[in-house]
Amino acid sequence: MVEVRKAVIPSAGLGTRFLPATKATPKEMLPVIDKPTIQYVVEEAVTAGLTDVLMVTGRNKRPLEDHFDRAAELEEALAAKGDEARLEQVRASSNMANVHYVRQGDPKGLGHAVLKAASYVNGEPFAVLLGDDFIDERDPLLPAMIEVRRRYGGSVVGLIEVPEEHIHMYGCAAVKPAPDGPALPFDHTSLIQITDLVEKPAAAQAPSNLAVIGRYVLDPAVMDVLAETPPGRGGEIQLTDALRTLAGNPDVGGPVHGVVFTGRRYDTGNPIDYLKTVVQLAVDRPDLGKEFREWLSDYVREGFQI
Repeated sequence: MVEVRKAVIPSAGLGTRFLPATKATPKEMLPVIDKPTIQYVVEEAVTAGLTDVLMVTGRNKRPLEDHFDRAAELEEALAAKGDEARLEQVRASSNMANVHYVRQGDPKGLGHAVLKAASYVNGEPFAVLLGDDFIDERDPLLPAMIEVRRRYGGSVVGLIEVPEEHIHMYGCAAVKPAPDGPALPFDHTSLIQITDLVEKPAAAQAPSNLAVIGRYVLDPAVMDVLAETPPGRGGEIQLTDALRTLAGNPDVGGPVHGVVFTGRRYDTGNPIDYLKTVVQLAVDRPDLGKEFREWLSDYVREGFQI
């Protein structure tokens, strides 16, 4: 079994839900406290042992490249001031992984973005991490998914349980018990086998309440399937449709398993969830949490009128 060592991060979206902030700034560069969202995602991949990262970008995404490049002038200024703490923070983003870039061109969907990584993947299994959400480092998900791939081959999809009224916002999985049972040697995870996938179904047509989140570990066979997948929902090439094909044809690229995740996950895909993420992480920060919690408690109790 070939080791999973590559990560693909689609980052070509326009970020329209955050306009006007994203008019000239990629949404992936919006800060969550003092780091851009995309850095949390890359750190998650690196912590799971994925040291080679491809970002699939579009126009106006140059700040992503700048962030993960060296900043010689800034580093020299910090070094001259003796500010070692900030110097280390600045250098961290350029030293954490081998980061590559390819442009998606036409915005034809997530499946199309993944297909742009075909030559980079070069026949190896790989992970896909969507930049709109990330997993708390204290509750890792990717290592469990990589372990499932190592045991069973095929592809692995991250899943969460959602209320029935929210399932229309996600890809949804039809599942059956995994042959070896649900146990995995990782907290906050359990294993099932996926038999079918539906992209954003109405609640009445949803096969379960298990929603696909933006974490995948994929067999390279998905690239050949994507190349033959016609546009689906929204006129876009859907990764969900390609995985559905694989789930129904395990001889093509192995089975498709799901890892059901119950740990801490943060969503930054829309303004209200972005604000929740900032608050959740801020109250847990050793350097900021105490003061911020005290202020927040006073504000809610005394200053905020419902």
